[in-house]
Amino acid sequence: MLYHTSNPIIQKTSAAVISQDNKKQLDLYIKILQLKAYSSNTIRLYTYELKAIMQLLQNRRIELLQPEHIKSYLLWLLQVKKVSETKVHSALNALKFYFEQVLKQPKIFFSIPRPKKPWQLPKVHAAEQVRRMIQLTTNEKHKTMLMVAYGSGLRLQEIINLQITDINSARMVIVVRRGKGKKDRQVNLSEKLLLQLRLYFRIYRPTKWLFEGMNNQQYGYRSLQLVFQQAKSRAGINMKGGIHTLRHSYATHLLENGTDLRLIQELFGHNSIKTTMRYTHVSTAELVKVKSPLDSLDL
Repeated sequence: MLYHTSNPIIQKTSAAVISQDNKKQLDLYIKILQLKAYSSNTIRLYTYELKAIMQLLQNRRIELLQPEHIKSYLLWLLQVKKVSETKVHSALNALKFYFEQVLKQPKIFFSIPRPKKPWQLPKVHAAEQVRRMIQLTTNEKHKTMLMVAYGSGLRLQEIINLQITDINSARMVIVVRRGKGKKDRQVNLSEKLLLQLRLYFRIYRPTKWLFEGMNNQQYGYRSLQLVFQQAKSRAGINMKGGIHTLRHSYATHLLENGTDLRLIQELFGHNSIKTTMRYTHVSTAELVKVKSPLDSLDL
């Protein structure tokens, strides 16, 4: 229900229908996202958010929305739907792109505040947990993908986008092309991962993409998440989170082993050292040196 209490513009509806006028706007929206070469994930996310609003609008045209309507929609998401602040940011970003890039109305968002996101620690697995996940995975393709995620700290999409030619065993590096922010970078190729990659290649013989799904196409986004969830279940790990937690674990374990923070920043492709510094808050390298006063009590 996207509405302003004193002037409802959108009523509650059970039918997820988008009007023809709004469908035209949605098609234009997608074309402009594509022309600006946004990533497939961003296009998918923004399109999903804009479609959700259009479904609530019914026959009302999205370009007629005013700041008060957008504010009430964001409040509805927070207070009625009980979604996270991150979800609200996604909805706001999708709308912002529509009004600024499609309608050329940048001023409409000057008065719309953003909810403050909670500061959360990265979820990190112990090294023994990672070992169990990998060791208990018997499918060699699945095992290799998990080893790439942890052994080189790649994002899910970066793993899917890897091509055979991106593995440089002569220099012991993996070339990550068009990673987040469309930046190329190099990451380390561990010796154990190289041995596993050679075993995997002998079995599966991929043709272009390092990890192929049906009909030699790229491996599926959801399929890789499922591979991780199954590995986690086999290892008896109950901590929530997707395969991205292996990337967090990689960074944290590097830090605990003495790797310089600036080097981790380069490996991760972070623009700011502040992004990388959050791993200092979950590293236990210094924490384990602290002796609790409880241990000194004669109990």
